[in-house]
This record gives sequence, C-alpha cells and structure tokens, in this order.
Amino acid sequence: MKNKISREDLNLDKKLPIKIVQFGGGNFLRAFSDYVVDKLNIEADFNAGIAHVKVTPSKGNFDVFEAQENLYTLFIRGVKKSKTIDEKRIISAIQKSINPYENYTDYLNLAKEEQLQFIFSNTTESGIVFDELENKISSVPHKNFPAKLTSLLYERFKFFHGAEDKGLTIIPSELINDNATTLKSYILKYAELWNLDKHFTDWVEHCNSFHNTLVDRIVPGYPKDGTEFYLEQLDYEDGLIVVSEAFLLWVIEGNQELLKKIPFDKANENILIVNDLNPYRTSKVRILNGAHTAMVAFSILCGKETVKEAIDDEFTAKLINEAVFKEIIPVLDMPEDELKVYAEDVFDRFRNPFLKHFLSSIALNSISKFKVRVLPTLVEYTKKKNQLPKNIVFALASLIRFYKCEWQNKTLPVLDDESIIEEFKSIWNSYDYNQIAQLSLENKSFWDVDLTEIPELRNEVAKALELIDSLGIKEAYTQFIN
Repeated sequence: MKNKISREDLNLDKKLPIKIVQFGGGNFLRAFSDYVVDKLNIEADFNAGIAHVKVTPSKGNFDVFEAQENLYTLFIRGVKKSKTIDEKRIISAIQKSINPYENYTDYLNLAKEEQLQFIFSNTTESGIVFDELENKISSVPHKNFPAKLTSLLYERFKFFHGAEDKGLTIIPSELINDNATTLKSYILKYAELWNLDKHFTDWVEHCNSFHNTLVDRIVPGYPKDGTEFYLEQLDYEDGLIVVSEAFLLWVIEGNQELLKKIPFDKANENILIVNDLNPYRTSKVRILNGAHTAMVAFSILCGKETVKEAIDDEFTAKLINEAVFKEIIPVLDMPEDELKVYAEDVFDRFRNPFLKHFLSSIALNSISKFKVRVLPTLVEYTKKKNQLPKNIVFALASLIRFYKCEWQNKTLPVLDDESIIEEFKSIWNSYDYNQIAQLSLENKSFWDVDLTEIPELRNEVAKALELIDSLGIKEAYTQFIN
C-alpha cells in the first residue's frame, strides 16, 4: 500500500507567501499557470504561493487538494521541436485551497495577505458574465466570479485604506476576447450596483492592472482511461494526477513593468508579453484552427482517421503543409519567421503520439468553422496575390464533397445543423458540377457572403469536384495542383 503524497516525504514543506489568488483549480490551470509558477519558484526563486479558490458550489474533488496538501503530479507528454517529451513533475506552488461556499471569511481574509500581487482565473467562457441578481455585496457567498472578485478587491481596498501599492495584477485566462477588459468592466459595474465608495472605483481603475490574454495548451486532464499506467509510475498515492501536451502558449498584453512583477521570461516557456495580442489570436485561428479545418474533409476522403495519421502521411501532409506555409502565413500581419516557428510547433502538436485526435470530432460544424478559420485566408490571399490559393480551394471543394454525406459506398461523419445538411442534400441532387459549385458558394447562410463574386472560384471548385468524383481524391488533388 502506497502512502499518500506528502510535503514532508518530498522535502516540500517550505511555506511560500501567498502572492497569487487563483479562481479555479481545474485541470487547465494546474497544467498551465500553476506549472509556470512552480517552474519560476524552482528556477528563478520567484517564491510565490498560490491560494486556490473554488469557483462553483458543485461537488467535485476539491477536498482532495487539502487532503494531499495541495500537491499533485503533472505528466507532460507530446512532441517539442520534433523531440518526444514524456516527463512528470510534482507541482507544489498551491499553498491552500479555500471553499468560499463553506467559509466566506477565509476567502475574504485572502484580501489581507500582505504579499498578494496577482489574480489568476479560469472559470470557463461562461465565468466572466454579469449577474444583476447578485445585487448586494452582503449577499454572500457570491456565485458569480466577477462578483466574488469585486468583493475581494473591496475588502483589500478597505483593509489597506486604499493604498496605491496594494492594487493587484489581474491575469484571466478564460477563452473570450478581451477577457481582462471585460472582467474589469463587470467589477466596475458591481461597484456601481452595490453603491461602493467612489474612491474604490478610482482605486480599481488606477491601482490595479488588467491584462488580456491568449492561452493555449491541450490538457486532457485526469487520465480516466489508462489510470493504472500513470499510477504505476508513482511511489505515492495521488488523486489529482493531470496530463497535458508539451506545447504551451501564453500571450499577455503588458509591458516591462509586468516582467518586473513576475519573471515570465525566465520560465523557458512560450510566454509572450505584447502590446496587442490580436495578431497572435488571428495567427492561432488561421494556422492551428485553420489547418485543422482545412485538413479534415480532405483527410477523411483519403481514408485517415486521426490528425496524426494525416500529418504523418506524405500525401495528406502535402496539402496541409502547403496551405499553411504558402497560403496562410503569407497573408498574416506578423513577422514571417515568427509565424513559421509557431507553425512548426503546431505540426509537432499534430504529431503527438500520446493524443488520439479523431478527424470525425474536428468535423463537427465544419461549414461555420471554415467560414471563420479558413475563408478569410482565401479572400485575403486572392486580393493580395491576384490568384486563388489552390490548396485551400481544393480543401473547400473537398468540404463540399464531404457534405454529400457518402463516399465510396460509406457514410461520412457529417455533423452539423440539420438545415445545413438538408441544404447540401438539395444541392447534391444535381449532377452538374458547375451548378453544385454555384449553389454551394452563393449560399449566404453558409458563408455570410456570396463566394461566387470571387473571380474564378466557382470554376475552380467545379473543376475540383468533378476531378474528385471521376479520379478519386488523390489523383484529383495531384492534377488540380499541377
């Protein structure tokens, strides 16, 4: 029988001052920001402890944190710079876990921590919302995250008498645009709703900093399948094992002042402090998400089942590589070298032998995904180069063919809104490829615009569709490109 994971047994019983209050202790934060803080503590003497706050009143594994002294094991498995990574480390940065639904006083006491500097959060996309029913500061415990944070900030403001140097650096990681700006607006909205001291509003505005972020790391979480494989590698019991890929991207809007507070540059991870993260968000959507969407129908028609199979196969990899490096990157507004490094990282992620990412899963709602992730590249490339991006056009034709829902006497994994599937069923009643291309491309319910207005696109898509049906997907692509 193994002993429970223990700070004393692992010589990790040094107490760290609470510098970070973290809303959410789910798999993502534990494999992302907690991992980064832990690295900085060990490698850069950051000396920062985390207080983890339960976000929702629902039951979960929260009690396990305190039961195993807020320690857990992170397994990092993937491909980085073409090298396979398979390692584990004990994360010890969390110092205490607090459930505000059971003890709100303990929660508010976090505001009085002398060395507190940062707020981290990941409360899902639905966490940063305003709830007008939370209409009193005294109605505790607040369930809404911005309300909880407003209450904590107000307690800090009162306890330290509005001291300018007791403001906090707030770095959310929820996957919404302008996450910190939105969070700040709701804090100020609660301050107004609750009739809080006007000086508090000024303190929030001028003594606290809010930093929009873009985060990216695949974290499958606790390995419910294959648990024994992980437990066998430990000589202690751990009910909080978490697994993540090797890739990590954290883009934070900020300046050198932020690096003076927290030395992200010493973490040896892909953490970027930038003036404007919008170009990075665009590059992620176009390269990572765009490559996924561009490959999916084409690769399924080629008989592939997973992303790794598609990227490992020389034939299917050709379309994906050329679409990314020759068509997507040339129209992005960032340094080409930087984009190529990011793209290589993306392809490393696609090759991850430890993640089985099924193309059928990515195929969900492919029309709307293509509209957002790939279509802007097609439009911008055509305008900039005065010609069509042939790999993306063939990917579009493959997608239209995919929505016929059958291929070589097999049913295809088409999953979309029923109206879209019915619309394509009607389109594919025709045997005229020019008409199929016309009806598919002019449909504004698919694309929001009439794509037949793009010169030669209808003719090229019709040509590709006819080649696919007459020659098969591989020979069709070869002839179309050449």
